[in-house]
Amino acid sequence: MSRNRDTFNEINITPLTDIFLVLLIIMMVIAPLLDQQGLNLTVPEMVDQEQIKQNDTKILSVMVTADDKYYVEGDEITADNLESTLKQMAKDYPDGMMIESDGDATHGAVVKLMDSARNSGITSISVTEI
Repeated sequence: MSRNRDTFNEINITPLTDIFLVLLIIMMVIAPLLDQQGLNLTVPEMVDQEQIKQNDTKILSVMVTADDKYYVEGDEITADNLESTLKQMAKDYPDGMMIESDGDATHGAVVKLMDSARNSGITSISVTEI
């Protein structure tokens, strides 16, 4: 008793084509969304603090301590008065602001300071760790 079987010699590529078409459609929908940009950041160049002091630049110095306190030019400022203080001092420091952050300061405190500086009209902000 022998059975005659038809052997399967061809691969059906219809399901494979369907999968590729679905993936193509998904990529076409997602691709325009990838074009959106967030923050425009530039990579800073290394500069010694002595070079900054020698160039006669007027840079506002703000320090953020480990317990999230703000010191503007050595005077402690509360978080509530930070933006108004920066607005007043921004006129006297046209070259920008240097944020000196303690290594244990929270990210939120530094970001709040950067937001307050941007809202105060300061366009050039540098960050360093003390």
